[in-house]
Amino acid sequence: MSKVLIMPCLDMKDGRVVKGVNFVNLRDAGDPVECARIYCENGADELAFLDIAATIEKRKTTLEAVRRVAQAITIPFTVGGGIGSVEDAEQVLEAGADRISISSAAFRNPGLIDQAAAKFGSAQLVVAIDVDRNPALPSGYEVYIDGGNTATGKDAIEWAREAESRGAGFILPTSKTRDGAKTGYDIPLIRGIKDVVQVPVIASGGAGSMEHFLEAARDGKADILLAASVFHFGEISIPELKKYLRDQGIETK
Repeated sequence: MSKVLIMPCLDMKDGRVVKGVNFVNLRDAGDPVECARIYCENGADELAFLDIAATIEKRKTTLEAVRRVAQAITIPFTVGGGIGSVEDAEQVLEAGADRISISSAAFRNPGLIDQAAAKFGSAQLVVAIDVDRNPALPSGYEVYIDGGNTATGKDAIEWAREAESRGAGFILPTSKTRDGAKTGYDIPLIRGIKDVVQVPVIASGGAGSMEHFLEAARDGKADILLAASVFHFGEISIPELKKYLRDQGIETK
């Protein structure tokens, strides 16, 4: 990908957009359809919709909300949360998503990646990886599942490599310790994954300033820059962010 893309993320719970810090302490951030429409109108290149409680609550993604958001926007739309089978993925795509994102289910059943890639194509498949630091592992990063609640003992960089080999078209790593903290993306994590995969990498977790987006694109080599809080609460506007990145030599769409 030659141009860096900007991707606001709608974390969904109980039908509302929410945002927390380190995956907890959630606060309301608005109606998903209204948020999605505003982002589309203000120059977002893509949109993410993550039903963050679906896996923990052992239920599927709320398809009606997916349909409503899909009808309100004209940009590519990635949906994740509660997708545990090819059938689940098919329903989400039929509801209007352009891509599906799988995480815990893919880790527990890596063959799901192969099956989804074979049925829908890698271009419609994102593998999301929640990550925390663990110096005992080769890369220093460990995969977490179940909404970041369960440590797996698996090296995150190695899992990203395996996910790509099985057919993932995008890798979306999120740093648990950076999520919502606005202290900047975990650049070594992003770059570590970028160095071992050929598919686009979506930077996630920690954006608090325009400089953080620049670091992820320039130093982390991320292809897509995902953020939530700074967009939801009006701290950074997408047009201003794109102008800033272009002024710093980063091509945007």
